[in-house]
Amino acid sequence: MDIHRCRFVPYPPSAINALAFSHSSSVETPGKGPATLRLAVGRANGDIEIWNPLKGAWFQESILRGGKDRSIEGLAWIQDPDDVDKNGWKIPGKLRLFSIGYSTAVTEWDLFLGRPLQHSGGSYSEVWCLAAQPRWQAPKKVAEGTKSTAAQEGEFCGQHLAAGCADGTVLLLSTADGELKYLRTLTRSSKKRARVLSITFQNRDTVIAGYADSTIRVIDIRNGQEKRSMSLGAGPKEGPKEILVWSVKCLRDGTIVSGDSTGEVRFWDGMNYSLLQRIQSHNADILDVVTSADGETVFSGGMDRRTTVYRRAGGSKKGDRRRWAEISHRRSHAHDVKTMAAYETKGISVLASGGLDTTLIITPLREFGREYHRSLTSLPQLPQLVSAPSKRLMMSWWNREVSLWRLATRKRPGYTAEGGEMGTDTRSRELVARIAVKGEENLTSTDLARDGSLLAVATVAETKMFHLRQRRTEARDTLRVQKIDLPQTITKSGAKMVHLSPDSRWCVLVRPENTIQVCRLVQSETPKGTPRVLPKVVNLKRLHRDLIAPKLQHGSLGHYDRSITRIAFSADSRILVAGDLSGYLDSWVLQGHEDLTHQNDEQAYDARSSSSSDDDDSDEEGHTLVILGQHWIRNPVASLLPKLGAAPLVLSFRPSKASSSSASSIGNTGVYSTRHNPHPHSHDLPNGEDRLLALTCEHQIYEFEVLSGKLSDWSRRNPTSTWPTDFRQNRDRAMGLIWDTNLEKQRMWVYGHSWLWMFDLSKDLPPIDNEEPRSDEEDVNNATETNKLKRKRKRERRSSEFQDHRRHNSGAGSKVPSGELEVGFGRGYRKGNNGLDPEHSRWISIDREPTPASEEEDDDAINGSTLSRLRRGFRGDAQTNGSRDEAMNVDDPASVNGDTAMVRKRPEDGPAYWHTLKYRPIMGLVLIGGGPEPASHDMDEEDECDEAWGGVEVALVERPIWDVELPPRYDGDQEWDK
Repeated sequence: MDIHRCRFVPYPPSAINALAFSHSSSVETPGKGPATLRLAVGRANGDIEIWNPLKGAWFQESILRGGKDRSIEGLAWIQDPDDVDKNGWKIPGKLRLFSIGYSTAVTEWDLFLGRPLQHSGGSYSEVWCLAAQPRWQAPKKVAEGTKSTAAQEGEFCGQHLAAGCADGTVLLLSTADGELKYLRTLTRSSKKRARVLSITFQNRDTVIAGYADSTIRVIDIRNGQEKRSMSLGAGPKEGPKEILVWSVKCLRDGTIVSGDSTGEVRFWDGMNYSLLQRIQSHNADILDVVTSADGETVFSGGMDRRTTVYRRAGGSKKGDRRRWAEISHRRSHAHDVKTMAAYETKGISVLASGGLDTTLIITPLREFGREYHRSLTSLPQLPQLVSAPSKRLMMSWWNREVSLWRLATRKRPGYTAEGGEMGTDTRSRELVARIAVKGEENLTSTDLARDGSLLAVATVAETKMFHLRQRRTEARDTLRVQKIDLPQTITKSGAKMVHLSPDSRWCVLVRPENTIQVCRLVQSETPKGTPRVLPKVVNLKRLHRDLIAPKLQHGSLGHYDRSITRIAFSADSRILVAGDLSGYLDSWVLQGHEDLTHQNDEQAYDARSSSSSDDDDSDEEGHTLVILGQHWIRNPVASLLPKLGAAPLVLSFRPSKASSSSASSIGNTGVYSTRHNPHPHSHDLPNGEDRLLALTCEHQIYEFEVLSGKLSDWSRRNPTSTWPTDFRQNRDRAMGLIWDTNLEKQRMWVYGHSWLWMFDLSKDLPPIDNEEPRSDEEDVNNATETNKLKRKRKRERRSSEFQDHRRHNSGAGSKVPSGELEVGFGRGYRKGNNGLDPEHSRWISIDREPTPASEEEDDDAINGSTLSRLRRGFRGDAQTNGSRDEAMNVDDPASVNGDTAMVRKRPEDGPAYWHTLKYRPIMGLVLIGGGPEPASHDMDEEDECDEAWGGVEVALVERPIWDVELPPRYDGDQEWDK
């Protein structure tokens, strides 16, 4: 594969202004959080990203697009009260997301539709901060069996919202009955009209608000009275007189924690509201403060890029006062730390932080110092990059702008600097078109036809298409962009996804309501003509699914799991597959062949549609809609496709070996018209390549035969457990894949933000070297409890000394090895029977319960390893490759330019898989051409392996953070990152 390494795409990532977890921390909750746990990330361009922690994998599920001059400055989640159905079963309350941003409105978002649901506005000034009321908890007497409940007594069991405004007003907004409306004003603006910069709830009845006039006010929401006003005093001598209270939070015991513009963290008594302690820990403003679930740890972040940790100390003797102390600080960010959010359960304990450097940082909270932090890229999970290989065009888009580049062919032998080579441009790339889409909404999706002639763009409000035609001048190579007039059936609504078929005849629109529509495109008969879109629109119905979800005890996301996130066409454009967040796959097939004699039907439809009303779309649902002799139907075996274990990241059909035959001019042979059926249509199903490869967010890979509704033979021989461990345990999720196939190879290139893997699907995967060895008895009786216990003991004993640091973490990065811990004693000790003799001792981790070991287990491990090697390589009938009968030799790890590859000892075979980590961060990988001849050009040394293999030609686009233009830092005297 020939790789063009590109960094010229000016994708502008946006700053992170707000973070919010959908659930409150609870140390009593088992596992790594409920299934509905989500993290909302608000950015300065108005977008809201929804992240699924996924037990530490962190998967970006969806993006709620913003618009022009919009910004997300605050986020808050609430959960409606639980309900009971007619059978007495508990119905968990719905999770709801709210945002604010430089306006007087508070916006509620519909996660399923991906757009605002409702707004709350009034005669008050801009909203600067937002906080959700804590969830209602049943009193202990009710839990013990008392029949009276708070609902019967008239107490509101939901969660109100408290908002602080720029004029000093504190508002209370009601969320009862699924609404969002103004309830009452808690406090009026003072004479100084100081802004409310921060707000939080101490309990369900008390609000704590931080102002811009050096005060913190305590307000009772039941009567709107101000219970206490705490003053921070005057500002520094050489600074402003007023202190800005940027953040206030409350601990479990009611203690109030504040961070201000002087760089101090202050602790206030929650009963008498007096100052307990102040710590000067930052060189500039503290912008946010978060607390742990147990109230023993506090984190602060500010403009000096520091993330500082405080913990309580002292109190060993009765009556001693426990005081707070700064224990550590780190600079994980390259710019201001503007917002932070924390979440904790028994299995997960993380701190999410973000700021002007656009990067989301996940820091271990409970295991701070014993685990690495993790950086989540600011680039989108779904690549915003598309190509037209036949025209060597590459398109990228962001906000409301689309840019197209043409990449020149590489220099080959015989190239001269004076005249160049035939068909070769002297410039490596050329910006041939730039389109600014009119409107207020940001783009949700775009697509480019394979031949580079069509461009489709969509927002939540409208859908547009453009015709692209080459216009070469003497000065530069450009494209002529012409807007295509679309029928009202398409323009009446926007779309969250738009996708063009490989033959550019069909366009799929996924509406915001997650309904799927297909429209037909007809090319012009003249070279300079504009394609047209037929007014007929096919509505594809999805199968009704009963979501088999675990018992939801911590809130519901409604129909959000049924949101469509991926769609894919087969190579012949006759099979369409859509996947949603719950893991279900829906498929449709195109019956018949193109018949241009049906053109008269289109004209008749135009006449009927011009005289009909706008809401007559349902009349097409009762019968089959035939367009030019073809019609879409649900796949006859669609229900046989199994549900994936997680949401799909990539859906891609294998390339077709033969050229597409859908453009046959013969039409539907053997179909004759009658008096009652003047326009018959064929029922022929597609017979081309139907193997679909699905890669889930848990890095599980399956290949289905869509027309048969079953796993392919290759997928049966290579289950997910046989894929390389480094690939399955990679923390960065996959973004897409590129096929490199011919008569001799079937290579698949999968890429993520920081890695690139190659798999050769023409051969079976080799066995994994680190597979757990088993003895012959265990192979026969592997289901017995004794053998299960033996294997468990061996795994635990190995993990104490040779543990995989990427697993068993608290949701952030990998564990820090004992030798790299900064402070404290080691995390293990040696236990032996004969002093410190290493032959009679073993290391035991103090973080785990010790497990006994015996000589019998050691013998089992040695024997199992030997037998495993015999089964893999030395027995001729143990392992075969596909349908061949020769035995597979023992795998031999090799190194290609420092990159790991697993090769076989037969010289005629290439590597089964290969990967590299030298490209990062990857924005996208697109096909721009294919050539059987290996290119001879000056590239980086990592491309030597690719040149030897040959194959397709791709453009790999990187967008490193150091290329992003960031605003100047307020505290910039430490330039350690340069």
